[in-house]
Amino acid sequence: MRSVIETILREFVLACLFFLPAERRTAIERRIRGRFEWQKLRDCDVVVVSFGKSGRTWLRVMMSRLYQVKHGLPERLLLQHDNLHRRNAAVPKIHFSHDNYLKDYTGHSEDKSDYRDTPVVLLVRHPADTAVSQYFQWKYRMRDRKKRINDYPGGDGEVPVYDFVMDPRAGLAKVIDFMNLWAREMPQMRAILSVRYEDLRADPAAALARVMDFVGTPGTPEEIAEAVAFASVENMRQMESRRTFWLSGSRMTTRDKDNPDAFKVRRAKVGGWRDYFEPEQIRAIEAYVAENLDPVFGYGATSGEPTPERT
Repeated sequence: MRSVIETILREFVLACLFFLPAERRTAIERRIRGRFEWQKLRDCDVVVVSFGKSGRTWLRVMMSRLYQVKHGLPERLLLQHDNLHRRNAAVPKIHFSHDNYLKDYTGHSEDKSDYRDTPVVLLVRHPADTAVSQYFQWKYRMRDRKKRINDYPGGDGEVPVYDFVMDPRAGLAKVIDFMNLWAREMPQMRAILSVRYEDLRADPAAALARVMDFVGTPGTPEEIAEAVAFASVENMRQMESRRTFWLSGSRMTTRDKDNPDAFKVRRAKVGGWRDYFEPEQIRAIEAYVAENLDPVFGYGATSGEPTPERT
């Protein structure tokens, strides 16, 4: 309900400003979205931050299922800020953010001071896997409006994947800039847990247990196992096809059931980005990551092994 009200208010304001140039309208929309982000951040107990296509939906479904099992909540409810908290106060208010718009409201684009007083779960993924997955999100799922306000390439999606990944507006550079700023700011956080997608894939039960312990609502081994099973790739694809989480909008639905690349849950493969490039392109991508990404996350040119957690 809260997200519906936000959408109605945003659309009303923008409709009243139809006469403004497109660039100005985009700036206003980003500021409005940033204000809503700021309100949620001020009100939440924990925030989960990630760049788009880093595995957030998978983690969200596992956390949702654990709370469903623990507190007898409906299966169709996907954790969104305070929706489960309102049904049972034992569930914390957890805000999920891609950290896109907050700076447009607060003006803090060079640091993460807005987050310093809130416990943060930072979910990261190898930037090449993120960029390739973002390409398919952009090609098959991203609405034109979202492309515009987030400065992604426009058009009909006829852009080669390598060009997209190497485009500073959309690909590796954008992902790495996001990760590097968070790497620099981690020591300033009151409480932060860095979780790698690759570690989630290697041992989802252990990684989920770490997250739930950090959040302050640990799960039993049985609850963790149920959450992991419920959020398996196969079951999540089935739920996406059946629109199980339709109450949460389009984030867990597909427009084209016959196209596996149009699904929110696509391949869930560690290192799968290499399947889309020629050898010389792979070398160029690996070199860019090795040269530009902060090593704190443990991603070298060919890295994919789990690394120790940083809190």
